[in-house]
Amino acid sequence: MHAIADTNALVEEGILTPDQAREIEGRSREVMVLLAVNAVLFFGIIATTAGFIFWLADPLAVAVTGILMLGGGLAVLARGKEILRMFGNSATLIGAGMLMGGAGIELADKYEDFAGWVMLPAGALVAAICVWRWRSGAWSTGFVLGTILLMGLAMHLAGIELLLQQYEIGSPIRNIVLLYYTLALGLAGWQVDVRFVTALAIAPFAQMLETGTGYFHAAYVFYSPESTLTILQMVLLILLCVWGAARLAERDARHLRVLAILGFVVANLCALVGSLWGDVVGETVWGPGRYSDGYADWDAYATARDAFRDSALFISEGVYSVLWAAVLAAVIFWAAQRHQRGLFNAALTFAAIHAYTQMFESFADEPLAYVVGGLAAIPLAWGLWRLNQWMAVTQA
Repeated sequence: MHAIADTNALVEEGILTPDQAREIEGRSREVMVLLAVNAVLFFGIIATTAGFIFWLADPLAVAVTGILMLGGGLAVLARGKEILRMFGNSATLIGAGMLMGGAGIELADKYEDFAGWVMLPAGALVAAICVWRWRSGAWSTGFVLGTILLMGLAMHLAGIELLLQQYEIGSPIRNIVLLYYTLALGLAGWQVDVRFVTALAIAPFAQMLETGTGYFHAAYVFYSPESTLTILQMVLLILLCVWGAARLAERDARHLRVLAILGFVVANLCALVGSLWGDVVGETVWGPGRYSDGYADWDAYATARDAFRDSALFISEGVYSVLWAAVLAAVIFWAAQRHQRGLFNAALTFAAIHAYTQMFESFADEPLAYVVGGLAAIPLAWGLWRLNQWMAVTQA
């Protein structure tokens, strides 16, 4: 278990010796430095690869440079000293990235009619070969194979996306494809053991119900047309991840915990939307949908929407606000008990966001609401404290 502890206090209390404390601090520092080095290396490789492709701007030049970089990197890895291995890894990945990235850009730009049909199987083949070599005895380091695997996966998914756009394929096939994206990214992140890749799986999973983000001048927004259904979707994900994390080895469990935390974040953002505007459940799924879904004019859409709302389940913003606050209190207590720092920090953050939002949105001119809320928080805190004491005694 990863835990936060004050080593100085533990030494003073006699729980750890000074040597043990220094060992713990040294390992912690090593992990943080390694994360920083890998992050710098990753972004350096990405920036160099993209820069070469767009600077050269010629398919032949990109291909030749990519082959030279790939060959030189592999030569360093095969015959170079250990101290030069990072340079060999970088050159190999830049070369592979130039070949695959340059090919993908060239296909999409000049051969868009069949670009998707080429990129889809080609990317899948590269990813499959990398997984096979990883499991049967790698040609190179896991870092190189894992990164090329992700390059192949990116080409594969980009090919699918190009075909969806080319043939204007929408729901329900697109929803199934989004689930495939989720599984592919999750499995790839687990294979290479990079939680950042696993975390990316939450984006297509949320988009299955059109939850996402948008940007316009001076604003970046989160939108969720089906707040309630998306929350239920994320709750299911969280429960499955928490259940699986409790039964798997730490190497696998940490990927599930990342997805659980991100599912919790998306669910809370949806709850924020619901606490401001409420939610007509199913309006864009089994209801009239959106105005852009083929209606002749706005009046036709408005008539269909109003008819659906007359019989649909509507959860008001007030109900959303109360339920959200209750769930956040329960999650904060549960996460504190189970040492789930990620969920605990996320729940505290959204509790502050919820309080801030409601303060100015609903109760800005009602000071009595602050009195009632503040007085109610005191016995709630006392009850949680007593419940924690009781649980500590019963579990001892």
